[in-house]
Amino acid sequence: MKKTVTTLADGRELIYYDAADDTVRDAVDRRPLDAVSTSSEIRRDPLLGDSVAVASHRQGRTYHPPADECPLCPSRDGRLSEIPDAHYDVAVFENRFPSLAGDSGRCEVVCFTSDHDVSFAGLTEEQAALVLEAWTDRTADLAEHPQVTQVFCFENRGAEIGVTLGHPHGQIYGYPFVTPRTELMMRSAGAHREETGRNLFDDVVARELADGSRVVLEGEHWVAFVPYAAHWPYEVHLYPRRRVPDLRELDDAARTEFPQVYLELLRRFDRIFGPGEPPTPYISAWHQAPFAVPGREEFGLHLELFTIRRTSGKLKFLAGSESGMGVFINDVPPEAAARRLREVASE
Repeated sequence: MKKTVTTLADGRELIYYDAADDTVRDAVDRRPLDAVSTSSEIRRDPLLGDSVAVASHRQGRTYHPPADECPLCPSRDGRLSEIPDAHYDVAVFENRFPSLAGDSGRCEVVCFTSDHDVSFAGLTEEQAALVLEAWTDRTADLAEHPQVTQVFCFENRGAEIGVTLGHPHGQIYGYPFVTPRTELMMRSAGAHREETGRNLFDDVVARELADGSRVVLEGEHWVAFVPYAAHWPYEVHLYPRRRVPDLRELDDAARTEFPQVYLELLRRFDRIFGPGEPPTPYISAWHQAPFAVPGREEFGLHLELFTIRRTSGKLKFLAGSESGMGVFINDVPPEAAARRLREVASE
């Protein structure tokens, strides 16, 4: 992999990740951009103890542009975009409309490919491996930023999820605090260690493998399963068999196998609801240990992949119980979801 760091016209950082070591990236951003102005701030909720990012400047962000005006496509044929080069493998840049900025953290956009019409599931294994390298490199780099406590790499896919740009891309958030879900996981892991002397993440994976009814697929270095208490209609957790706290600690064998397993999961997601159905909307979320906090070594890196579609043409809405009380009600038994995901295996 070759990494090339440059800047856009307004001073934001742009990073190219290329499979070929001899790739030259010297294109200049020729757009007449004003300096980025953000109003992001973090406010603490005194009742719940969590934090909310207030970012009013995001109201003016790009919203469902036509394909020929996509800001994530490469710059070519006289049209200038966020990517100055005419082609790229993987590109990462600071978000022009960040939810977190300055002392409040950092937000980046990850463009998986220059091809506007493909999805992550349509990438080759080599392309997916390069995205993994980019996620890992950004995690390592952001770990050195004093304002970043936790790195979150994720992809929102589909208009139903709220995606406003159709180009295949994801995002990376560098939070200045430990996120609420991670705090809960670490608290549970600490209590489990105290009660049993064992690691919670190891025991969760061992339980699913022993039961087998919710396992979706297994590789030599990765295992994917629907969790026992899945919140979403179709939800899969993907774990490396060797527990590590974050992407930086994956070994070469796990990195090599990841594209095979992950691409298979994404392709199965697109077949859940049968032929003729539109692509399945989903959120794909890496859970990594925060930096320099007690109990970090107990955390288990994993990816959570889920869809808000509960059946053909119907979405799972977060209504009264979920939104008001935080208690999820799942319409699809986890065992049935796992069975369906096994049924739609690639031929």
